[in-house]
Amino acid sequence: MSHKPFATRITRCPIPFEAEPAAEIEALFADLSPELREVLAGTAGCAPYLKGLMEKQADWLRTALAGAPEDAIAATLAAISPDADSDSALRATLRIAKQRVALLAGLADLAGVYALEQVTGDLTDLADRATNTAMQFQVGHEIRRGKLPGMTEDDIETTGGLAALAMGKMGAHELNYSSDIDLIMLFDDSRFEGADFHDARASHVRATRKMSAMLSELTADGYVFRTDLRLRPDPAVTPVCVSMSAAERYYESLGRTWERAAHIKARPCGGDLAAGEAYLTRLRPFIWRKHLDFAAIQDAHDMRLRIREHKGLHGDITLPGHDMKLGRGGIREIEFFTQTRQIIAGGRDEGLRMRGTVEGLAGLASKGWVPADVAQILTGHYRFHRAVEHRVQMMRDAQTHELPSTNTGFDRLARMMGEGDTDALKSRIHDALSEVHAVTEEFFAPDGSAADTRELSETEAEIVRRWKTYPCLRSARAVEIFNRLKPDLLARLADAPRPHDALIQFDGFLSRLPSGVQLFSLFEANPTLVDLIVDIAATAPALAAYLGHNAQVLDAVIGGGFFEDWPGLDALHAQLVARLESLTDYEARLDGTRRWMKEWHFRIGVHLLRGLIPAREAGTQYTDLADAVIRAIWPVVVENFAVKHGDPPGAGAAIIGMGSLGARSLTATSDLDLIMIYDPKGEDMSDGRRPLATRTYYARLTQAFLTALSAPMAEGRLYEVDMRLRPSGRQGPVATSIDSFRAYQKDEAWTWEHLALTRARVITGPDSVAKAYEAARAEVMAFDRDPAKVVADVIDMRHRIAEAKTGGGALDAKLGVGHLQDVELVAQAAALLSHDTARDPASQIAQGVASGWFSDAQGRAMAESHDLMWRLQAASKLLSDGPLDLDALGKGGQDLLLRETGAESETALVKDLENKARAAAQAIDEVLASPPG
Repeated sequence: MSHKPFATRITRCPIPFEAEPAAEIEALFADLSPELREVLAGTAGCAPYLKGLMEKQADWLRTALAGAPEDAIAATLAAISPDADSDSALRATLRIAKQRVALLAGLADLAGVYALEQVTGDLTDLADRATNTAMQFQVGHEIRRGKLPGMTEDDIETTGGLAALAMGKMGAHELNYSSDIDLIMLFDDSRFEGADFHDARASHVRATRKMSAMLSELTADGYVFRTDLRLRPDPAVTPVCVSMSAAERYYESLGRTWERAAHIKARPCGGDLAAGEAYLTRLRPFIWRKHLDFAAIQDAHDMRLRIREHKGLHGDITLPGHDMKLGRGGIREIEFFTQTRQIIAGGRDEGLRMRGTVEGLAGLASKGWVPADVAQILTGHYRFHRAVEHRVQMMRDAQTHELPSTNTGFDRLARMMGEGDTDALKSRIHDALSEVHAVTEEFFAPDGSAADTRELSETEAEIVRRWKTYPCLRSARAVEIFNRLKPDLLARLADAPRPHDALIQFDGFLSRLPSGVQLFSLFEANPTLVDLIVDIAATAPALAAYLGHNAQVLDAVIGGGFFEDWPGLDALHAQLVARLESLTDYEARLDGTRRWMKEWHFRIGVHLLRGLIPAREAGTQYTDLADAVIRAIWPVVVENFAVKHGDPPGAGAAIIGMGSLGARSLTATSDLDLIMIYDPKGEDMSDGRRPLATRTYYARLTQAFLTALSAPMAEGRLYEVDMRLRPSGRQGPVATSIDSFRAYQKDEAWTWEHLALTRARVITGPDSVAKAYEAARAEVMAFDRDPAKVVADVIDMRHRIAEAKTGGGALDAKLGVGHLQDVELVAQAAALLSHDTARDPASQIAQGVASGWFSDAQGRAMAESHDLMWRLQAASKLLSDGPLDLDALGKGGQDLLLRETGAESETALVKDLENKARAAAQAIDEVLASPPG
């Protein structure tokens, strides 16, 4: 298609506001035709930014103005290539292109050569080209460095599966002069397996960061586009680039209405466009609901009110400083009006799923969702609003949407729009804003329910206002029941020790309920369940946070078996195995394990919180749960690993629990201390389609198992894992052969490593390997040791611990003389010197007494301190994983601590802790001063 030259299409012209810059540009371009000089001079007299670009790009501009602007811009974009000689060279190319497109599109806008859609289209085409080019350049760098597994230079064009989704105005081809570009960066994780996934994710994250910097960093040539990556799922905790499967899981389970609205405009703009399109196709059920979604109206209204409150934009329309985007009657009002009606009806009518605002209004009008005259009015005002917005930004390339705050500023704006009468322009702007507000406010009319929130802070009132939009309150019956519960519920939350935190945690719980009638009816019939929810939200932040993300665990509460007796390890293991057998996909099994484990973990916490079990019993149950998870998930990991690399060579491997896991005394937040022992039986290689050397096989299998336990997935992670207790610690291999283990323990291990073995036990593994390990451990326990050397090493360790880790006083259960770690060190020494196999501290202390090393009084002092400190630790870790602060806990948390420790008051608790720690410390000093003979 041929286009007419710029000069023949001029329909308007800015009026110079400042004579001197206008004269300078007229002189610089004296060789051009009068009509072109008039546009350039008028522009320069109003917009210092565009004047500067004219001077920088004078030669190019002359050539561009000689023909059609479309041709000059197309040539500029075509010259952008990822085959640049260097990062700096490409940065310069992109910034020069930005200067030229911004200049020519701006002139075409001011001169009436372009309609609005052509102006925003050129700016968006530049953003697309720049984004894609920067992605190809950075991913190409990763591929050439060998950092993107399995990818070659042939994959650079599709960026190794990395895709950029343009959101907001960029997605709709509606960028303005100072727009950020909103991108969601995703990678197609189906292209990567096993450990390659993590390397690929790290590579794509690096490429994304570098791409963003290439576009947004300010250099001598300016910047290309400020890049905003915060529209991705859960940006506070996710990397700048997320896998497509993780994003899909997030939107499926946690996606909110505003995220649905944002995805109306989403489109692939860079990288692997096909993968991006396929991803959006899979996301359609999230964006477009099958039913008519009228609840979205209230969501959009609440969002508008929040924006106004946050930005201070409520109140009557006054032009000075008015925000043309977010203010009353502004651009965002028209966008919300359009997008909300698209969300309501777009699930049933695919013809309403367009990205642009103007085309969206036209589509809604054609389908009868918006009166034709309303669509026409809003379309006209939208184009006018955007024209005003563009001119405000063109003046100085400012990221602003605010009208001038002075009369002089309005004079400049009027002249830039070709208007000689400033008051006439002001009237036109005011009338347009007022009409937009009148049309859209009628649609978004609030329902007057704010009376419920009069005594709440504004932030809390916003939280309560949005409850009516949640899935659990979509039915009239659910609303009816909940409205009866609401006053009492808010009163209970207000009476909580930390009301604001309790409200936030309850909000998280409520927002994720798929339906409400059954649960709210249960609340109404059983107020103790309301007490439980409020109790958790107010007392135990760790449990409350989990409940806020996993409201489905209340299914277990409602199911009737929640308060039954503990089933025991074997029954737990059998139940989890049965659940995993019903799932065929490896990732589904890992996520299924996480869901199952968290239901039981939540149950233990609630039982402890409500006093149904003591802390010691909770420790046993947490350990049973961890054992069941390890026993059930280990064969799943081995099976998945064997698909590629064959069955485990030799006799297989056993997983050994160390530390608190070995001693069967886990708390709510305990890591798992593990080591892996395998028996190669003389086999050098596995027999799979991609065979591995035996040592490598077990090292990688162990890493796969660690990933299965600790990798964050849609359902979170199972456990943090610590393997530092393996032979040689961090320096040693993650999996150790039984022969190497035996030799290391005999010839190289330090005393502390032998002490750690006193608590070690086999969690799972083949009987032959388990027996071989137990035999090796028994050999270590039976070594003929010099008691004086062991005691000297223990004394040295106590000093090292004291120097490295400062205790937090009486309330720090773990650190400090006479506290947990101190007592456990001496208890392990007693077990080691008595050649005993006792694994828990109480039994080890008893063995020290039985062997004659500890007196009865000394043993009792250590045991009593350890027992009190452990109960304090178990209860406090349920409440919070941070340092224990009695005042910050509130009454509910304090009551739990007092109940578990048997103290009558906080003062009495601190005194008891200090007395027992002092007595234990004295006993430890005495026994270490007199090693057993």
